[in-house]
Amino acid sequence: MKDIKKYIGKKILEIINNNEFFVALVDGEPKDLTYEIKGTEREIELLDFEHPLGKETFWHTSSHIMAQAVKELFPDAKLTIGPPIENGFYYDFYIGERTFSPEDLEKIEERAKEIIKRDLKVERVELSKNEAIKIFKERNENFKIELINEIEEEKVTCYKQGDFIDLCKGPHLPRTGLVKAFKILSSSSSYWRKNEKGPLLQRIYGISFPDDKKLEEYLKNLEEIKKRDHRKLGKELNLFHYSEDVGAGLILWLPKGAFIRREIENFMFQEHLKRGYLPVYTPHIGKRRMWEISGHLDFYKENMYPEMKVEEEGYFIKPMNCPFHIQIYRSELRSYRDLPLRLFEFGTVYRFERSGVLHGLTRVRGFTQDDAHIFCTPEQVEDEIKGVIEFALFILKKFGFVDYKVYISTKPKEYVGTDDMWEMATNSLIKASKETGLIFEIAEGEGAFYGPKIDILIKDALGRKWQCTTIQFDFNLPEKFDIIYRDKDGRDKKPYMIHRALLGSFERFFGVLIEHYRGNFPLWLSPEQVRILPISEKLIKYAKKIEKILKKEGIRCKIDSENEKLGYKVRKAEIEKVPYVFVVGKKEEESERVSIRKHGEGDIGTMSIEEAIKKIKEEIERN
Repeated sequence: MKDIKKYIGKKILEIINNNEFFVALVDGEPKDLTYEIKGTEREIELLDFEHPLGKETFWHTSSHIMAQAVKELFPDAKLTIGPPIENGFYYDFYIGERTFSPEDLEKIEERAKEIIKRDLKVERVELSKNEAIKIFKERNENFKIELINEIEEEKVTCYKQGDFIDLCKGPHLPRTGLVKAFKILSSSSSYWRKNEKGPLLQRIYGISFPDDKKLEEYLKNLEEIKKRDHRKLGKELNLFHYSEDVGAGLILWLPKGAFIRREIENFMFQEHLKRGYLPVYTPHIGKRRMWEISGHLDFYKENMYPEMKVEEEGYFIKPMNCPFHIQIYRSELRSYRDLPLRLFEFGTVYRFERSGVLHGLTRVRGFTQDDAHIFCTPEQVEDEIKGVIEFALFILKKFGFVDYKVYISTKPKEYVGTDDMWEMATNSLIKASKETGLIFEIAEGEGAFYGPKIDILIKDALGRKWQCTTIQFDFNLPEKFDIIYRDKDGRDKKPYMIHRALLGSFERFFGVLIEHYRGNFPLWLSPEQVRILPISEKLIKYAKKIEKILKKEGIRCKIDSENEKLGYKVRKAEIEKVPYVFVVGKKEEESERVSIRKHGEGDIGTMSIEEAIKKIKEEIERN
């Protein structure tokens, strides 16, 4: 906004089209559009729905609208928190022992739409803590009082619309009528402060937009997401299974899923060897002493399974592989000539995730990481980071991911290591990212206390972001375990240690792959690449001949010899997403050919067995 001084004393919304803009950045600080211009401002930027902060503001106000609807319909409901999230918003309510029914949600949505039509003015109110406590005490909102008591400042802010008031920092829309399309999506349970011993809350999720068209597009996309849900497809395609007898968050890989995982592992294993990584294997449990030294028992114990006693010794099942890899590093004296040392392991770890956050393959309690640790000298750091980035991009492209969001997280307030180490490591991440062509954002102060990191979030076929590759410096463990190398000057020095996972975990990545491909895996990954359909029992012998030839060529295949009509067998193969179907009849047997159908395309003609094998192998190579 130019010529700011001529608008002194006016509110931003008085000088703009506030149907288009929803929030402002005043000298970089988010402000409501009711902000009064003082004349000291250097820059005012107006944000619409396409800006992340514009969306966040829009959805935050929408959560308040939904909360007001709940309070009008259920006066005894208690307010807790209601933030905007990546796609929409939610609000948590305490309603005693009951839950919100589908009928309740319909009524809440209708009431929310009424509140939008009222076009209520949204006002920011600044209060002392005592004033705010008094207001919420009169309304019997004990959760809000608990939050107010934890605020260190003497003043708090609330937002008011009609008779509804909520504790909130803002910013918010200036009026409820700006929300043009509103939809409640679902409800679930949650715990106050994520404490399973605390009050059980009811969470309602919603979405809203500034026009109906955007809502229609979102709901259409949501239907596609449901069709791609890896839990649904995993069951339909017999890829993996859950069993209550085994335990929540522990996955059973069925043969078809195991075939895909093995293909991924074989590919990853060979690519690691090409780049100078050395394979290692480590145990699933380790002594208490090791986890004390690493610091896990101080900072991570709540995510670890309980201690086991074996012959008076305490053991823990491993939540991470790093301390074991350090023990391998320490197994012999290292010199600068041995570095960089790149150790990798497809290591299975176990973490006690709360039952409420478990989700299919993407949030589990037992999973296998494509884990690696690089030990190097300071002079080698930059090249090692560059090598990891190039490796990661190569791997992700192989699986069909070419769109990323990259963050470099820098030094937090509390950290270990020296400022020089942090500066060198962070600069190495930035320089290597630039040289490999990565477009990245800096996440100031978001690094772990033990080092800066790069996170690569991949975008799937629907544009959703998934955390995948992490490249993490660690100044902590080398110090705690006192690992060293003998430098060329004969002095002992501490190596730099880099944690690195490209896929993250096989379980989570597999879940993402299923949804990305909608179960239509590329040919090289498909557990069954060809299904052979003899049209009668007399042709099973010829089908077996084809099967033998295909298997000899390394092509995964299966004969469907069920006594069913050909049309039924073809539909079944299509539903199971088998890439190729070879139909064999008397004519094919006599000419030693096959009629080929391709998944999603239908009949593509008749070929000799040799031609068919060549076609399949060429497609595998292209993948």
